[in-house]
Amino acid sequence: MSRPDRPLFTDLSVTVDRGDRMGVVGLNGTGKSTLLRVLAGLQVPESGAVRRSTTVRVAMLDQDPVLPEGPALAAVGDSWEAEAVLERLGMGAMATASTVNLSGGQRKRVALARTLVSEADLLILDEPTNHLDLEGITWLEDRLAGFRGGLILVTHDRHLLDRVTTKVLELDRGTGYVHFGGYASWLEARAERAEREANADTKRRNLARRELEWLRRGAPARTSKPKARIESATALVQGKGPQAARQGELDLAMARTPRLGNTVVELHGAGHGWDDGPDLFTGVDLNLDPRERLGIMGANGAGKSTLLDIIAGRLEPRHGRVVTGPTASIGYYDQLGQSLDPKLRAVEVVAGPARRPDWSDEAFLQRFWFDADAAWAEVGTLSGGERRRLQLVATLARSPNVLLLDEPTNDLDLDTLRALEDFLEEWQGAVVVVSHDRAFLERTVADVLVLDGHGRAARWPGGLAAWTAEFLGRRRSPASSSGASSPGAQGGSAASARPSSKASAGAVAAKAAPPRSAAPRAPGRSPSTLRQLLTRSERELDRLGKRRTGLLDQLAAHSQDHVALGRLGAELAGVDAELAEAEERWLQLASEAEG
Repeated sequence: MSRPDRPLFTDLSVTVDRGDRMGVVGLNGTGKSTLLRVLAGLQVPESGAVRRSTTVRVAMLDQDPVLPEGPALAAVGDSWEAEAVLERLGMGAMATASTVNLSGGQRKRVALARTLVSEADLLILDEPTNHLDLEGITWLEDRLAGFRGGLILVTHDRHLLDRVTTKVLELDRGTGYVHFGGYASWLEARAERAEREANADTKRRNLARRELEWLRRGAPARTSKPKARIESATALVQGKGPQAARQGELDLAMARTPRLGNTVVELHGAGHGWDDGPDLFTGVDLNLDPRERLGIMGANGAGKSTLLDIIAGRLEPRHGRVVTGPTASIGYYDQLGQSLDPKLRAVEVVAGPARRPDWSDEAFLQRFWFDADAAWAEVGTLSGGERRRLQLVATLARSPNVLLLDEPTNDLDLDTLRALEDFLEEWQGAVVVVSHDRAFLERTVADVLVLDGHGRAARWPGGLAAWTAEFLGRRRSPASSSGASSPGAQGGSAASARPSSKASAGAVAAKAAPPRSAAPRAPGRSPSTLRQLLTRSERELDRLGKRRTGLLDQLAAHSQDHVALGRLGAELAGVDAELAEAEERWLQLASEAEG
């Protein structure tokens, strides 16, 4: 298959049998969604053939599903299971609503319910976790794990991919590679392939360099077409051969970050609701730290995006007030990537409406895996994932120092997600993210703010792990049926561990979750900065510990080789010294954080 500016994939052969669980991965724009539509019979391949069993029943969840007009429940089915699945996906209250009036995310959940209740032998799902909350994703994971038919899945959710898939099809530069195992197995196999390609590339360049030197000496036997041969060899040496590898690592670090003062964004008693309905949340006090790493979680409809709009200054709260610092430059990566003008070219989106695009915009795009063709392509010709990546580029091109990310993982490929996570880890600004992607939250945020859907908000220091351990554990407890529905409503919970004051940056208090008293912190680094430093220190300890274990294994394997033993012993002594220093740094940081 191809698209107007370039081919997507060629000569692709793959077999899916009953019981197979196949994940499809690759950069945005490599043709994942197109391949799914070909496999489902919704598109005819430009070359080759698709063979299906005459009795196989296929159900597909498209990236942009189309629903019949009428009640949402009727679009799913008239069985008890249809109603139960809609409830599980957070659409129980909308069962009688017309599909015409549903938002894009609501339509996607109705279409997912319709696909799941179909009596299909093969499920083909394109980004099924988009627009699901954490409980919905967990339920879907269990449902797919128990499905006995075939499954083909495109998803950015690494937990889901690792649990429910048994093989992974990777699309890379027009070629398909099949790896057996889940997400972790694919990463390992891809790393091995990249190493083989690097070795082959080094060998190819060495051969080309010798060829080039021989040609330039003017060998008589090769004088018939020396210019063409010299140009070909030169291209090989410079890495411009026909099989040039994928672009290098995504260079998010190119984005500049202006200095951010002490006052970032403050919310004082903020609350909001729509029309004459009840408030989505009330009494939210928030003071963002210059190095804030805050995640916002909650069920669909709890007001997460609304709260983000208030922080961004797009929306005036019904209650309370918002203070934005004079040095705060807010970049908002929202869920409206599809609203980009389809007639604009990618470079025009990056340049913005105030000036004409130039070479610098194209260079900036190339740092984000947009080649020359894609940089000058119209937005309407880009894939859904490429449009999301383009929106990220446009956000960072404005040089913000406060990033607000609303479901940033939706439709982005796994490579881009890992690059974004690495970028946020080192970025010298404040980050607030709304997400249900467990892996993304685990890597990028230090605390989570949970909206319970009943007007209450509570902050959990320690992030997703702390909330999951305490709140979900409490829900599984028989005594939880008589407890408060808000995770921060019970005294002594992790939600109230941080006081609501400017001295403790990023604090949140809710009416149902009064903060408990805490000793004032000594002047020094902020809590969020210390959490970031502790996280890095723990990763360094883990890295050195694995290196030490590997050296011990090598020592055991070379017990009769005295030369190797001496070399490995010296290396082990150096690692032990590094480990001791790293442990001391961790202890100092932990002591400072507790003080």
